Amino acid sequence: MRIAILVLALLALLAGPPAAVRAQGALVPLDVGLGDVSLTKLIFLVAYDAGVYAKDGLDVHQYITPRAAEVVRRSGVIVPPQFIRASTGDDVPITIEGGSPRIVSMTTSALASDRVIIATTDNTARFHILSRSDIMSPAQLKGKRLGYTSFGAITHQMAIEFAQKMGWDPNRDISLISDGTAFDALAKGREDAFVADEITQAMAGKLGYRDLIDLSVYHIPLAGSGVNASRTWLRDHRDVAARFIKATVDALALVKTNKAVAFASLAKWYGITDPEQQQRIYAQMADLPRKPYPAVGGIRELMKVYRYRELQIHRPEDFYDESFVRELDRSGYIDGLYK
Repeated sequence: MRIAILVLALLALLAGPPAAVRAQGALVPLDVGLGDVSLTKLIFLVAYDAGVYAKDGLDVHQYITPRAAEVVRRSGVIVPPQFIRASTGDDVPITIEGGSPRIVSMTTSALASDRVIIATTDNTARFHILSRSDIMSPAQLKGKRLGYTSFGAITHQMAIEFAQKMGWDPNRDISLISDGTAFDALAKGREDAFVADEITQAMAGKLGYRDLIDLSVYHIPLAGSGVNASRTWLRDHRDVAARFIKATVDALALVKTNKAVAFASLAKWYGITDPEQQQRIYAQMADLPRKPYPAVGGIRELMKVYRYRELQIHRPEDFYDESFVRELDRSGYIDGLYK
């Protein structure tokens, strides 16, 4: 049910800001790809809901990807095709997605859009591993099958790092299964466990599956969800990108300093009204960095996990531009939001 509500929320965002907001003045139109359907998008839902985008002069249109639509379809939600938009090039100026999978994509696919990380809003792994109910401990996954989304995705990186933390060879001691981050794969016996985000975690107990381990105990640096910009677009639109980063830090501060606003968006868009659940989710949001500098530590961690040549010939700084966050930071603007 929560996934259905979230998808409806994302579809509502396609229409852009309300007429009353648009009437206040000319806003700069900007297309933004939200990527997957997850709680990491709460900042950007609040940015829309509280009028932050419009305050910073933007008319933002947000949408989801074909892959995200497929994932929720496997959970029983059908997204109308007119609300799905794919991008294989630089036609989408800004995407909200994991920095790590973007880097892997750019260094393994000739079709990948060339993007640069300009902000990271999630820099620590908080994924869980969900399993069949008869698996009682993480050690029991040795020799079994662990699901993830796709090669290079954060769930894939987490699966590899989990195996390594257990002292296992990811290629010999455990089977990693792609397209496996949905309960139907468990139900069909195609895998024994999978790496899960926050939304899926909330559904595990009711469906009879076990929340086996919280991977945050490993404190893995992560180039997680954040703002990635097309390099070709960014050259001529740095002013628009600066507005978007300002809106991002504004919305992030609003979430951190106004619990009621965060709870309202959780209730409206995610259907989460239980105070205990709201508080638990808010605690995770409160841990997000106030200053969303690109996660250099996460990029370095990625380069330790994936050793293929095309990635290793690069330096971490080839993949990020911290100037937008740095300018706001040095001016004192970000600190001022919390006074």
